Amino acid sequence: MTTPPKKISLVEWTERYPLLKREGLREPSYGGPLERHLQDGDVRLRRLRFDNSPAALRLWNFLLTEEDRLAQARAEGKLLVGAMKDLGTVPVMAYSLPNVVAFYPDGAWWIPCVMEMSDKLLAIADSLGIDDSFCPVRAMLGAFLNCEHFPVPDLLISSAGAVCDDFSAIAQRLEHLGYPIVWWELAHRRLPEKAEEGIVLPGGFTAPAEQLQFVKAELERVRKLLEERSGEPLSDARLSEGIRAANRVRGLLRRLREEVFSAPRCPLPALEMLIAEMLAIHFCSDREESVAVLTDLLGEARRRTDAGEGVLPEDAARIFWVNPVADLRAMNLLEECGGRICGTEYLFRHALEKIPEDRPPMEALAAMALSDPMAGPAEDRASRICDEARAFGCEAVIISRIPGASHCAFEGSVIREIVEERLGLPVAEFEVPPISDSLSLAVRTRMEALIETIRERRAHVLHRD
Repeated sequence: MTTPPKKISLVEWTERYPLLKREGLREPSYGGPLERHLQDGDVRLRRLRFDNSPAALRLWNFLLTEEDRLAQARAEGKLLVGAMKDLGTVPVMAYSLPNVVAFYPDGAWWIPCVMEMSDKLLAIADSLGIDDSFCPVRAMLGAFLNCEHFPVPDLLISSAGAVCDDFSAIAQRLEHLGYPIVWWELAHRRLPEKAEEGIVLPGGFTAPAEQLQFVKAELERVRKLLEERSGEPLSDARLSEGIRAANRVRGLLRRLREEVFSAPRCPLPALEMLIAEMLAIHFCSDREESVAVLTDLLGEARRRTDAGEGVLPEDAARIFWVNPVADLRAMNLLEECGGRICGTEYLFRHALEKIPEDRPPMEALAAMALSDPMAGPAEDRASRICDEARAFGCEAVIISRIPGASHCAFEGSVIREIVEERLGLPVAEFEVPPISDSLSLAVRTRMEALIETIRERRAHVLHRD
């Protein structure tokens, strides 16, 4: 198990797995060879390159078996809650109750990529009038209708208000198809006016205290509903314990990001780091196992850094990446072009912040929801990107536009202008569709040009010194 770190193909993983088993690899119940997921239709795995560690294998198996966990929860009579769009708030409440499991149906937006369109989910959305002028999260409609990717939740809860217009439209279409949704409103965050009391939110944003109380009142409605449907009281004590448990996951992720993004050599690839960050949102339907998976990844990253090892050359260009990619292959492509990820903003940065434990729990959750960068002006989000890019010594920023996403139309330009003005860094902005094979040459060219710019800037600094 002391094989040097590197990225390997699915075929190479097939060869490596029995060797690890003979060396004493111990796996959780959902473990097994990675290639078995091809039988479920996850054929994009053939085109990806993976980290070769047992920790990475555990991460991938955890991700790709979530459907099994949800089916088991349904069989055990647990209440299945479909949380939509808030990205990290309702699941904390739901997992504070026994016999309740929450997940994000929104996650179906990656299915067309992982299954290389064989799922037909986007075609189903097309037939319902939600065409490719909408964000790929429209795949969620098809997943609800064909029931092949997750059980239909017993309860659907969605945020509204300061959320993506595309998602709101898609969720409303879902409700019109006969899937009742309980809506709660997230206020559009703004700065307090002179006469208003202000409050500092997790992550550093400021909002009027009045907005915090409004969001808290909305979440109180959600709390009452969860109590009614679960038959269990969602007391402050239970919420406080749920917040502490969520913070264990978030704390591990923060330490993992710090370890990986600040290391001289990149100890874990961008693809595995993207998947790891996603665990903060709803724990991939198992909060305790998320802790175990992240603990393994953090241990592997630290071991490699202490040994001076990495999966990429030490001179890889340090890139800050904005927005999650619709095609996971793009993460591999960046590293093939000579880059490494040293900072990210995947639309749910607030879900990595520590939820305040020194406030009443409902107020703390309301503050966390209101701290969502997407709930306020694009300038707020750009400021946070600048702060983290500066902290991790990033040399450029990539903004991957999400096809059809309404918030991507102008937000990328705002972020680009602020990054260029405040940090003086080069910025590349391009769109990544769910399957980018036909555009891979164009995307590669943009990445290579950006990395060449970084190298020229390095050479200029060396020459000047």
